[in-house]
Amino acid sequence: MSNTGVFGNSIGRKLLMGLTGLFLITFLVVHCFVNALIFFNDGGETFNIGAHFMSANWIIRAMEIFLFLGILAHIFIALRLTIQNNKARPVKYAVSAGNKNSRWYSRWMGLLGTLILMFLIIHLRHFWAETRINGLEHFGEEGMNVIDLNGNENLFGVMQLVFSELWVVIAYCAAMVSLGYHLAHGFQSSFQTLGINHKKYTPLIHKLGLGFSILIPAIFAAMPVSMYMGWIA
Repeated sequence: MSNTGVFGNSIGRKLLMGLTGLFLITFLVVHCFVNALIFFNDGGETFNIGAHFMSANWIIRAMEIFLFLGILAHIFIALRLTIQNNKARPVKYAVSAGNKNSRWYSRWMGLLGTLILMFLIIHLRHFWAETRINGLEHFGEEGMNVIDLNGNENLFGVMQLVFSELWVVIAYCAAMVSLGYHLAHGFQSSFQTLGINHKKYTPLIHKLGLGFSILIPAIFAAMPVSMYMGWIA
């Protein structure tokens, strides 16, 4: 591949890595807000209103395309940077001085990202592919509550059905742990890559990133746990 253009050098790739990372962080905030509407605990009424608005809004639907492109770009650039870094360090030292100055999760971002990707595939299967490819009818009697009285998808009912299985709840919670550690490094790293690195602002960004990496995954993990335990119905 040519070394010209944005993708052709490490600085350009890191810049795109930071931009796509911030874009995905923004998506997480919106996605978390909408899904957190289940905590109104009103039988899913408020959540379904918000979810149907998101699914029916053409602007949001168009953004789904950019979301998928952003995810693919983030993965592609991460792989390129990983390969590039490995080629630059063909000999792995027994003791690395850098390990003393970095968190373990910052050195294992590739693994954490892979685990998140595996979770994303499962998540899309549960809440996207099942209904858009197979239709609502394939749920059968077991999932009759996924269809409302008007014949439309009851997204709250879909969540109840998916999170009725313990292994799914455990898998989602484990994925949120991976997401938390991924964000703990990625949040601050994205700003730093974009040149937002100042002794006055960096500590604040670090604290915001740490809080974000705890709060967002915790809210996401609380959803399947609450539904499985029957705290939300």
